Amino acid sequence: MKTLSLLSLLPAALAHYNLPAMLTSTGAATTDWQYVRQWTDYYAYTPVQDVTSLDIRCNVAGTTNFAAGILDIPAGSTTGMTVAPDIYHPGPVLVYMAKVPAGKTAANWDGSGAVWFKVFQQGPIFGGQALTWPSNGATKVNFTIPKTTPSGNYLVRVEQIALHVAQSEGAAQFYLSCGQINVTGGGSGAPGPLVAFPGAYKATDPGILININYPVPTSYTFPGPAVWTG
Repeated sequence: MKTLSLLSLLPAALAHYNLPAMLTSTGAATTDWQYVRQWTDYYAYTPVQDVTSLDIRCNVAGTTNFAAGILDIPAGSTTGMTVAPDIYHPGPVLVYMAKVPAGKTAANWDGSGAVWFKVFQQGPIFGGQALTWPSNGATKVNFTIPKTTPSGNYLVRVEQIALHVAQSEGAAQFYLSCGQINVTGGGSGAPGPLVAFPGAYKATDPGILININYPVPTSYTFPGPAVWTG
């Protein structure tokens, strides 16, 4: 019976995905879960759907399931996360960072408080009979660390919000992971606006509660704060 139960979950799992590994500044993929926090039941590929849950920060138990390593990334360089197997559902990609406070490291901090700032977002292309999402089929998410980001340890929160059934409240699916990095050669910028997870999103935000199928939208409002570019 256990085998049958697992097999019954297979079709749904195949349409879902994880973000398991950081990319170095040269674009090379690191080992899965070496620098990314391995959240509980990651193998089930289950998305987060409650934006008021602690799981919306770093996925299930991601605030305490620390990774062993902290990856050095120079300020101003491009990094990212891998997607396994690939992004299947339509929706935006967003990336946040949070500076680790004094006395903590990226490998032992929970990411609590209004500390998260957005550094990247990618939405749809408009026109035609449906929205086009550049992330569809992507096996990695790339973003640039702003050059004036202060040096030090950070958590990096990468998410893709699947909107294929988001016309019902609480139905949007959040695929996300938190990585652990150390920014080197940084500047004196003041990242912001700062938000907390949970707290940054509401289930009724127009970029979360939305029918992307019909009528086809002619605009899209990203959830969360504006992007900090440095």
